[in-house]
This record gives sequence, structure tokens and C-alpha cells, in this order.
Amino acid sequence: MLNPLWLKTFATAAGAPSFSEAARRLGLTQPTVSEHIRQLELALERRLFLRDTHSLALTSDGRSLLVHAEIILDAHERAERLFDAPRLRGRVRLGTSDDLAMGPLPDVLAAFRQAHPEVELDITIGVTSDLYRLLDDNDLDVMIGKRRRGDRRGQTLHKEALLWRVREGLRLAPDAPLPLILLREPSVTRTLALDALARAGRSWQIVCTSTSYAG
Repeated sequence: MLNPLWLKTFATAAGAPSFSEAARRLGLTQPTVSEHIRQLELALERRLFLRDTHSLALTSDGRSLLVHAEIILDAHERAERLFDAPRLRGRVRLGTSDDLAMGPLPDVLAAFRQAHPEVELDITIGVTSDLYRLLDDNDLDVMIGKRRRGDRRGQTLHKEALLWRVREGLRLAPDAPLPLILLREPSVTRTLALDALARAGRSWQIVCTSTSYAG
């Protein structure tokens, strides 16, 4: 069993010109540093340092151990930070659009729940414009939605291209209006779709509107 304290002393000594300097950096005495290294060498049955009165250098075994020691100490430090941090408690009012709710959101919330079991989630699903209003009225703590071009509110979490979807086998004459199923106004994707058709000079006919992607 490799004592993390010995490994920390070893890693510090490996980056110091002497055991005395390593002791100073660690706030230990020089004999304590020497004892930690001795215990580590005994546990491994390997010599880790070549040292004399003027120099200190790692052996080949010491260089190999240093790679693993840094990984172990980093994992140890991250574990300590995780369990030293105060546990999150309380209620979070989250707003999200329904396309995210039907997509990756369940997996994300399951991971959040596992990491923070004492947090209650209150989820509101709606179109982005309604979520912005609820956020501004302090009825939501955080929201995830779409951002119109030029809007600088919030932080970008993900980007993806919008795609046109059509029922398989549908055939239209080139000059026939494109039948559209759209979200009800106001809608970011609705605006982008109609703007794209207008730029392409293509006529369209709205045949169905819905308040949600599920609809």
C-alpha cells in the first residue's frame, strides 16, 4: 500500500534540489522527508534517488514512479475537493424547451441527480420566449433554450445545424407552395425557417401550427 503522504513527499523531493528544500516546501523537517522516502523505498523494494552531498537525482525506477505518483496525487486531490465541498441542497427552478426535454435532458438530469441527491428540481417546459419572461420575472432560477442570432444573453452550451424534415415519399412540384408545420409565434426556429425560404424565393403555406415540438 502506497501511503499518499509518502508519495506527496516523494513528488516534492523529485522537483527540489535537495531533501532540505523539499522539507521547506512541505513544512516538514529534513529527517521526516528522509524517513518518508526510506519507507517508500522499503515498500517498493526499489531505490528511488541517487544522492550525495551536492546533488539529488531520480533513478530510473524513481522516474517511473513519479509518473504514477502524479496521477495518484491528482486523483486524491480531486476526491478531497469533491467531499470537502458543501453539499448542494434546496430547490432549483429549471426552464427548458421541449425539444431538449425529449432529447438529451433526461440523461443530464439523471447525472445531476446522482451527483446532488439533496437538490429538488422544479422543471418548466415551454418555448424560449416564455422561458425568458419567466426568468426575467424571477419565476425561474436558470433556463436552457435557443438564442436568436445577435442575442448575447447567457452562455453557449451547444451548437447544431437546423434540418428540414419531411415525410418519406412526399413529392412536390417545384413551383408548388411548401406545406409547413411550424411552432406558434414567437419561435426562434419558425423565424429562421421562414427567413431561409424568403431568401431562397420559395413560396410556402402554413398547414399546421403547434405550441410544442411534441405537437
